[in-house]
Parts: sequence; structure tokens; C-alpha cells
Amino acid sequence: MIEAVNSAAAGNALLVCKDEETRELLVQSLRALAIRSEICEEVFSAAALIESHKFEAVIVDLKMGEQAAEVMERLRHSPANRTAVSFVVTSDDSNSDGASDLESTFVLARPLSSSVVSQTLRAAYGLIVRERRRYFRCVIAIPAMIRTLESPYEEIPCNTINISEGGIAAQCRFLLKSHIPEGVRFRLPGHSAHMFVPATVRWRNDGDLVGLEFQGLSPSQKSDLQEWLARRLEETLPESVAALFRSVSPPTRN
Repeated sequence: MIEAVNSAAAGNALLVCKDEETRELLVQSLRALAIRSEICEEVFSAAALIESHKFEAVIVDLKMGEQAAEVMERLRHSPANRTAVSFVVTSDDSNSDGASDLESTFVLARPLSSSVVSQTLRAAYGLIVRERRRYFRCVIAIPAMIRTLESPYEEIPCNTINISEGGIAAQCRFLLKSHIPEGVRFRLPGHSAHMFVPATVRWRNDGDLVGLEFQGLSPSQKSDLQEWLARRLEETLPESVAALFRSVSPPTRN
């Protein structure tokens, strides 16, 4: 079950739990931080979601027994989600039910309370935001140029569809399958200078869409891009959450 929200989320959390009271407490605490919840009650659905969706946080209730261990194992081996911030909810407040063996980032010990859950989530918020920003794709159409390795080099015009820390998706009518990109040149809105980033083709569709993966952002380029993406993501959040988001995002340079 996916929780419907009206605005973009600061993160997406997978909640693997059968206990209705625990689920409600966790969902309410996550919602207060603009984190969208997706709820699973059994391991097969959870495993399928871990393989097919990106989550910034995964919360597993150890009351599910062996299923909890199976979910955590799937999480550790998931290409998309192995860096997600993980939580386990203990079966009791003694922490004697194997929580330490599952290598979770955080432990939520029963008996749970709203204040304790909120405190733990806020402590984890910086990690969740960082994970969200790493995979955040800002939908934006700006002109760009793809430089090819042909000699003399050629710059092919295109328009971006989205930008992330890892690369861009672009619409490019003139980029042929025989072209081997050297990199991409573009200017982020609000910035005066263009940046040129080495890039390779990650995917193409049957039309004129191409995905380029960045291959070596300089430290200053990486900082500029992270700051720009953080601001774009922040703009999608409720102001009450945006203030918290700003406190854990990279500082903006003057």
C-alpha cells in the first residue's frame, strides 16, 4: 500500500510490518518529515519492491521473525537500495531478539512512543536526505551540448529532460549510435559559467532519448551540482520540513 501525498517527498520509506498500531505510529512520524511510506506485510512483496523501487529508508519489524532477516538480506544485496538508511523495530525493549545481527543503521526498541520514534527519525534525517539527493532527478529542460570523441571533435546540441548527481537524460535528434560521447556541456540555471563533464552513454531508447552518466565531476562541479539539486529538492517540500532539510543540506556558497 502506497501512502498518497500531495507534494514531493523528502524521501521514500519501505515499512515491512504486520502490526497495525506500530505501522500507524511510524507512518505518522514519517509523514511529519515529508517522507512517503509504502507498507508491506510479507517478505515476497517487500523483496519485489526492493528490487524494483528506490527507497531512502527501510524499516523492518523483527516481530516478523525469519521474514525480517530475509528482507534485510535482500536489502544488503540490492544494487539500488543497499545504501538506504535501515531501521529495525525490536520485538521487545531488551534488544535481545537479534537486532544487532542484522546490521541495521538504527534500532527502534519497543515499547515505541511517538517522541522516541520522532527523535530517532530526526537523528537519521541527514542520512535520508543525503540518500534522497544522491538519486534525486530534477525535471528540467535546458540546452546542452554533447561533445563526441570524433576528430576534430563535434558538439551536438540537445535539451536535457532531467539532471541528477549521476548524470542527465536528454533529447538529442542528431546523436547517432556511432557517436561516442566524450562529455556534456551545460549551464545550471542561476549559474554564470558552463560546466563540461566527461560522460558516457548509459542507455538509449529507440527514439531520440539518451541517458548520459557522468564520469568524473571535479570537486567544485560536484559541490555546485549538489547545492543546486538540494535547492531544487527543497523547493518541493513544505516549509516546516524545508527548514529541517536546509539544516542537513550542503551550505550554499556565496
